[in-house]
Amino acid sequence: MASDTRLLPERYASPRLIGRGGMGEIYVADDTVLGRKVAVKLLDERFARDGQVRRRFTREALTAAKLSGHPNIVTIFDVGECDGRPFIVMEYLGGGTVADAARSGPVASAQTLAWLEEAAAALEEAHAAGIVHRDVKPANLLLDERNRVHVGDYGIARVADESTAGMTAAGTILGTAGYLSPEQARGEPATRASDVYSLAVVAFELLTGGRPFERGSATEEAAAHISDAVPAASSRGVGLPAAVDAVFERALAKDPVDRQPSPGAFVAALRGALAPDAGTTRVLAAPTVPPAAARPEPVAPPRRRSTGSRYGRVLLAALVLAALAAGGVLAAVMGSDGDETASPPNQQVKTVTRTKVTTQQGEATTVFQTTTVPAPETAPSTTDGNQGPGGGGKVSRGEAISLTDQATGLMNSGDYEGALPLALRAYQSLKGTGELYEAYAAYDAGKAYVMLGDCQRGLPLLDASERIQGPRQEIDDARERCA
Repeated sequence: MASDTRLLPERYASPRLIGRGGMGEIYVADDTVLGRKVAVKLLDERFARDGQVRRRFTREALTAAKLSGHPNIVTIFDVGECDGRPFIVMEYLGGGTVADAARSGPVASAQTLAWLEEAAAALEEAHAAGIVHRDVKPANLLLDERNRVHVGDYGIARVADESTAGMTAAGTILGTAGYLSPEQARGEPATRASDVYSLAVVAFELLTGGRPFERGSATEEAAAHISDAVPAASSRGVGLPAAVDAVFERALAKDPVDRQPSPGAFVAALRGALAPDAGTTRVLAAPTVPPAAARPEPVAPPRRRSTGSRYGRVLLAALVLAALAAGGVLAAVMGSDGDETASPPNQQVKTVTRTKVTTQQGEATTVFQTTTVPAPETAPSTTDGNQGPGGGGKVSRGEAISLTDQATGLMNSGDYEGALPLALRAYQSLKGTGELYEAYAAYDAGKAYVMLGDCQRGLPLLDASERIQGPRQEIDDARERCA
């Protein structure tokens, strides 16, 4: 379909409309300067007059540009404006999307795993940069001519080391109904674990031909993500082994800390469960990210939650999702019952020990062994005003998780002074819960102290992190700076 060439600068010749999204149109054009085809996302004219939407559109480009260069992430070439309408120029991928390929039914296990591994690699690259995608779905997994996945559309991604004030209010839901994690459907902060959940929904759909919580409407599907039990993929009548059910049950856990520690860990577990059908199990390399992003096996005991207001939250999620169905973008303020505070301190702490094992085929893998030990008598204090900049009082569990992710992003950019107060406040709020985010907050605070030259305060926090999540090379590396 031809279009008016005045939509884009002269450099991008012969633009042809190839798709529409929630915020605008997608064109393929010829870059006359570099002699290649490019895809151009052009903000819809009605949105171009909205300052907040324009900022979000520009933020998408800046977020994606940070990740350009990874082989499984769509590369951004240019950002600009033409006649008052912002545009983003990116690489053109002519293979369609995973959504297109999956429309005819279930996808073979080997192909599914190949796509999932490529998507997981892209997501872990983003997580290492402090970026949570928040809208992982088949339509955002683009395919090139060699059938390789490139993750695109970081339009609603959250950059952990950037302030989102004015962009995403507390309690706002952003995402696509069928792939929303329960915490997103409740209007809580999205974390890396939210991307694990959404990738698991994609995997379930590719292998079975349908989403796990598919319902007659987006509102019902959102409610099911929050409250319904995970269905057995092996019961979908497509010949999947029963071993996959435990993998999906964990990846689709309602509580983020109960899921696999990373997208790659989920895919590795799924490959192991599908081994008879998909070939020899291949253990993915551990992502090169700090502990707060590359998480080991969850060890936190189940936490008690009040369910008295669950139906109210489901109704709110349904109303918000109705707004998505009507307007194309899901964004509405939802209420909170204030019941997301940390659980009481545990009397015991679970720790994880790593053991490397070599199989008969010569492949190296890692076995995690969980042991229970008495809780430490004391923990590093962050409530005393003399202990550092971690004051400000406790926050809810969801806010503490968000603070930890923000601290990790700041540390990845080298801003240890900025990361320290966020990590300390998160640790203060999570201390004694025994869950992994307590360990991540302790690690972030401990390393920040060490990098700022205060080993006396930093080392006890690193020790506290290791007691929960077990030995990690990153913790050892931080300690060595104080040797």
